[in-house]
Amino acid sequence: MNHESFLQFRREYSQRGLDVTDVLKDPVAQFKQWFDEAVTSGVPEPNVMTIASASRDGKPSARIVLLKGVTEEGFVFFTNYESRKGEELIENPQAALLFFWGELERQVRIEGRVEKVLKRESDAYFKSRPLESQLGAWASPQSRVLKDRSELEEKFENVKERFKNDEISLPELWGGFCVIPEVMEFWQGRPNRLHDRIVFKKNRSSWDIERLAP
Repeated sequence: MNHESFLQFRREYSQRGLDVTDVLKDPVAQFKQWFDEAVTSGVPEPNVMTIASASRDGKPSARIVLLKGVTEEGFVFFTNYESRKGEELIENPQAALLFFWGELERQVRIEGRVEKVLKRESDAYFKSRPLESQLGAWASPQSRVLKDRSELEEKFENVKERFKNDEISLPELWGGFCVIPEVMEFWQGRPNRLHDRIVFKKNRSSWDIERLAP
């Protein structure tokens, strides 16, 4: 496709505006407010987010994951610790998150450091997952090369047989990460690409709030 082919996707944003005086003083509380509005507005899977990580030498990678909780500390999701993102977040514990709610013409960017959640928290969430998802966490050597689909299906059946009479335990290589925010930006689409951008930057125990040019 050439450049002209993409012109058909241009969209004008005009639903609402955003000013410094509109936002709450706590960006996590502001996120929760926007998230609740996304839910009530019928945004499909509002907890879908992009997470970007980087290797120790700075090579970046990004993928879609699901937000599973917002705590006093930060934003929580779960994964295989030996996956590419898991290994990168352990060796270089910094990440960026991005939520895009197109129906509301909004996005939220989050930057911060990363910590593993407590094992008991990972265990509690793991037990809440559907049975097949628990088995899948054991069966999948995430990010590793497979010879074909049948190899993965065979691993799944072997795990299913292993736990057929037992409770499925939490794999040692699986658990949660918490992204502890240091920067949070709220973006509201506006006409003529003059979008509203309000950014929060952590300053010890408080937050500085600024408007950015679009």
